[in-house]
Amino acid sequence: MSVLRCRNLPIVGSKRLLFRTLTTRRDHFYAAVAAESGETGLYGFEILKTAKGFQRFVDEAIERSSELVSYVSGGPSSMEIIRAMDEISDTVCSVVDSAELCRNTHPDREYVDEANKASMKIHEYLHFLNTNHSLYDSVLKAEQEGLLQTKEAQRAAHSLRVDFEKGGIHLPAEKLDRVNWLNIDIAHLCREFSENIIKDPGSVDIFPASRIPRNIQHFLRPISRPTELMGAGNNLKEKGFRITTDPNTLSSVLQWASDDEVRKQSYIQGNSVPRANLSVLDKLIASRHELAQIMGYKSYAEFAAYPNMASSPEVVMSFLLDLSKIVRPTADEEFQAIQIFKKSSGHSFGDLEPWDEAYFTGMMKSSSFNLDSSVVASYFPLSQCIEGLKVLVESLFGATFRHIPLAAGESWHPDVLKMALHHPEEGDLGYLYLDLYSRKGKYPGCAHFAIKGGRRISETEDQLPVVALVCNFSASRGSSSARLNHWELETLFHEFGHALHSLLSRTDYQHFSGTRVVLDLAETPANLFEYYAWDYRVLRTFARHYSTGEMIPQKLVESMNGARNMFAATELQRQIFYALIDQTLFGEQPYTSRDTISIVADLKRQHTSWKHVEGTHWHTRFSHLLNYGAGYYSYLYAKCFAASIWKEVCMEDPLSMDAGSALRSKFLQHGGAKDPSELLKDLVGHDVLRYCNGGIVPNISNLCEEMKLT
Repeated sequence: MSVLRCRNLPIVGSKRLLFRTLTTRRDHFYAAVAAESGETGLYGFEILKTAKGFQRFVDEAIERSSELVSYVSGGPSSMEIIRAMDEISDTVCSVVDSAELCRNTHPDREYVDEANKASMKIHEYLHFLNTNHSLYDSVLKAEQEGLLQTKEAQRAAHSLRVDFEKGGIHLPAEKLDRVNWLNIDIAHLCREFSENIIKDPGSVDIFPASRIPRNIQHFLRPISRPTELMGAGNNLKEKGFRITTDPNTLSSVLQWASDDEVRKQSYIQGNSVPRANLSVLDKLIASRHELAQIMGYKSYAEFAAYPNMASSPEVVMSFLLDLSKIVRPTADEEFQAIQIFKKSSGHSFGDLEPWDEAYFTGMMKSSSFNLDSSVVASYFPLSQCIEGLKVLVESLFGATFRHIPLAAGESWHPDVLKMALHHPEEGDLGYLYLDLYSRKGKYPGCAHFAIKGGRRISETEDQLPVVALVCNFSASRGSSSARLNHWELETLFHEFGHALHSLLSRTDYQHFSGTRVVLDLAETPANLFEYYAWDYRVLRTFARHYSTGEMIPQKLVESMNGARNMFAATELQRQIFYALIDQTLFGEQPYTSRDTISIVADLKRQHTSWKHVEGTHWHTRFSHLLNYGAGYYSYLYAKCFAASIWKEVCMEDPLSMDAGSALRSKFLQHGGAKDPSELLKDLVGHDVLRYCNGGIVPNISNLCEEMKLT
């Protein structure tokens, strides 16, 4: 949490000659967009033509930022101070964001290693910036003088000052040194936690091969072992499969494997790795707690909450516990229904186990709604799903996505596509890279990565946002392209909501560009666009059978929605449980230390209908504990806000230009430049939120009504 932390950083542009003299060297390595022909470097940055370019990328960013630091220290006007601070952050964030994307997606190990080095070096420089008293004093001067000419500049000055102080700049020297060390330690622990998830996904060997359903065999590794045919004396090779229990593969096995023991072994193994992260997480909790206490807070949860809408962990816990209480009766009913179904389907032995959930709920949905997931997937070839994204932006915003040829050296993999979001009257609005296929060593989930934040450079010129949408879809056997399960389509639309937030943002400062908003608002656009993945009026515009071209039948979509709602309380309960884990681990620490496995087990027993499996520790690959530390509750805030926006703005006609205009003009284009409560009230009305103990919580009535929980 710091002033120049690139998830929440400022950025300036100035048309003044003085500023131009400080930015003349930017053009050869800070190109916002790759040239459409010729040769360039990674992401269009000329300096990244080779992996070693990351070294120069960092060095030149530090050199240029240092010049700007000197300029700010010279006492320019208040507006120029804020512009310069934002210029520093734009320079630094170009390195931070590019290195983050590279180290998570690039198949070349040299690039990954150099990106890691660059990331570590630039973060160390960030700590220098965040503890620079000259910068802090200048920001204080700009905020207090009252000469800032726009509300956004005033908001930027206030935000910068608060972020500086969250970095401990107001503390005595010895405490500030300790805070600086803790921030570096936390960054290293977060990186180690993420790398362990990739390095140790776990695996289970299953024999014979017939125990694995044929529809998932194509992405498992065939193996064999010697075996002797009884009485024959001949050594033969028995065929089997090695299940690598990464989250995506584990999810498929738990959904499709009819063999109880296969599901059990896979669940236990997949939820018991990486064991090394148990100690990493203990250290992370301790470092964050010490940091918070030095800063004068009782817990890291309190330290993290105060800039957000919730403002305190007490408000967050009250929200979560209220929601848990409302959801529990319906979730218990759903649990009992699954247990009855398990017994009636011939599995009369034993209780309902956590590894049973996906398998039996899938069977129940299929039998109740005559659903076949392979039939559903046949209407969602990936190419058509991309067309669906194009339909959305054209219908809602009058814009188009056009494919742009990638320049030599710009891409990190042959599968990557590049598109420009273009408006007929406004020109290009931003640029989007799509890296959608699974491959070894790649970031295992789905995510939206920033490469370049948007900002106003002059009265006639904007720096356009550049982002990447990263997923892990797999082509089925015998197919040249992926056909998405519906949950994968929903995930694609979720991440696309983040991308639109970035691409449609039009702010003066990068500090407020797109998703750089308070944490408990950030997931709202993504959750809103999940609704579009379920609405027949939207799906019929692009969902067509991969071989016949037939439009998706309305009855099929109705069945999909029926199945979706069948266990909605169980899924909501799971999200509440995740948020409670996050709040508890980073909350006030008891005098008697407890291991995280026990804490998670107790929370599961108290707040879900399912048992904890002894020895497992699923939370050691819950990566949201890193970037959403004490903030995972924000997903539930977002679900509530999105439910209200959908009902009030989009539900009547989700593809109307009126809905799109309201979403863009009242919400998306402002990024973090306006107060989040004002944005929501302007878009939906005052009933969208309520005030609670000095904080803001969403009105949950629309979500409860939608889920039939009231």
